[in-house]
Amino acid sequence: MAEKKTALKVEKVGMRFNLSSEKVDSLKEYFIKFVKKELHYHEFWALKDVSFEVKKGEHLGIVGLNGAGKSTLLKVIAGVLKPTEGNVKTVGKIVPLLELGAGFDKQYTGAENIYLYGALLGYTKEFIDKKFKEIVEFSELGEFINVPVKNYSSGMRARLGFSIATVVRPEILILDEVLSVGDAQFKKKSEKKIRSMFEGGVTVLFVSHSLEQVKRLCDKAILLEHGTIIAKGDVEDVAAIYAAKLEKKRNAKRKKEKKIERELETEARKAKEQRK
Repeated sequence: MAEKKTALKVEKVGMRFNLSSEKVDSLKEYFIKFVKKELHYHEFWALKDVSFEVKKGEHLGIVGLNGAGKSTLLKVIAGVLKPTEGNVKTVGKIVPLLELGAGFDKQYTGAENIYLYGALLGYTKEFIDKKFKEIVEFSELGEFINVPVKNYSSGMRARLGFSIATVVRPEILILDEVLSVGDAQFKKKSEKKIRSMFEGGVTVLFVSHSLEQVKRLCDKAILLEHGTIIAKGDVEDVAAIYAAKLEKKRNAKRKKEKKIERELETEARKAKEQRK
């Protein structure tokens, strides 16, 4: 059996941000401090020495606690952010479903934003003309499609963004929490749509806080912690390590809450004794 071709290769990727050590309230104040060399920063590495490879047709789950670097990694792979060090090699068309609806103009109607957002994703006007009805029907916006997006709820915007982004069949699909969009019925429908893409041999990178969803949709996984990979391989093996970390975090939180509760009870008892 022939070995699968590589769809994505991430090599020693690092992403550094320079965080300001002080608050600057205006452009004028920033310029003055810049000229006087009074601006001070400290380095924050959101990703450090991240390396992995994804074969064509594989579905990779990316898990980790909040702040682990999951979304930053997806943005680097999608080309939204340029890594400070290392490089990313991809083969095929990438469709990133990151911040759905982030490219919408709130003054335009949903219909107008289909063309605007579609253009940002690289779709031609002719292609959108053909897919317009399909996009509207899938979004379930109905007559609201002719209402300015500024009047949409966050769920409506995300549903429209999802419907536009998934109207094509990419070779590499990047998903960041997009299957939590909308109500329960729409979530089922969006997951079904993603699954239909899977069956077409699409390579997938998937971030979700739902461990069950990751196990259901992915065959491999990586676990990030403080911007570095601490586990990778079969999804069940990585999920077990992550689940143990989640349980440890929950136990620590419960322990902290009980400690605070005991301290409050002690303070209340002391106050009661003083009133006697």
